[in-house]
Amino acid sequence: MYHIPIMPYEISQVLISNPNGIFVDATFGGGGHSAYLLEKFKNIKIIAFDWDEDSFNNFSKNQNLFENRITFIRENFKNIRIALLARGISEVNGILADIGVSSKQFDDLKRGFSFNSDCLDMRMDNRNTLTAQEIINTYSQESLADIFYKYGQEYRSRQIAKAIIKRKARGIINTAQELRSIIVSVKRQEGKIDPATKVFQALRIVVNDELANLENLLDCAPTLLKSGGVFAIMSFHSLEDRLIKQNFKNNAKNGIYSLINRKVISPNIDEIKNNSRSASAKLRAVKRL
Repeated sequence: MYHIPIMPYEISQVLISNPNGIFVDATFGGGGHSAYLLEKFKNIKIIAFDWDEDSFNNFSKNQNLFENRITFIRENFKNIRIALLARGISEVNGILADIGVSSKQFDDLKRGFSFNSDCLDMRMDNRNTLTAQEIINTYSQESLADIFYKYGQEYRSRQIAKAIIKRKARGIINTAQELRSIIVSVKRQEGKIDPATKVFQALRIVVNDELANLENLLDCAPTLLKSGGVFAIMSFHSLEDRLIKQNFKNNAKNGIYSLINRKVISPNIDEIKNNSRSASAKLRAVKRL
């Protein structure tokens, strides 16, 4: 598997309420979490969702490793309920979602997620039509500034948007490298975080409609979980975590969930040391009443 799963042990401890149950991996990615769970719990079955074709291809090559205990569905997790019902499944024992870009997506320069990419794509599903390049080259200065501020929490959003518009007067911005250079001309390095990080995050969220998809998953999860079933979700930035925390809190107040962890679960120091991308991970889990 090309995906190093983050907090696999912690996830296994909160997620597996029934060692003979059916579980959903809503974000299969490289298969790291699913592989860990299938190896640890020999009688569970997993239904794995992902809308990235690369995940499907990787799964096909390694299907024999899972001993026919996993079913893969190439679909966005926002459609999880419809896809499960179409296969005669109305309830499951648990749902896992890792809301983040996989390491392979970051590392594949052809996908346009990396600062060093020679393209400006950022689509997690190549069947979608909207790309980061289209946003950068066709949206107004005001729209770009709003995107950078709302979804990236970029405090220099207006200056960056203005610089992008000025640069576009000389021609189309085609690559992530070009975009980063524009951002760097406006914003200085602050600590270890690259100046372009927040803008790239904002573009990725908009291209893939990530927050709306997350809200759909949060809304439909209670209708899919059996009593005692667990919903565990891992996020990587504050916008996502805020949505998750509020949803769990409201559903607990309304007698739908009980909170498994009132405080967020984070990776330990050793894991962060071995996998720096785990540093911002936040895990929350609830049990269906």
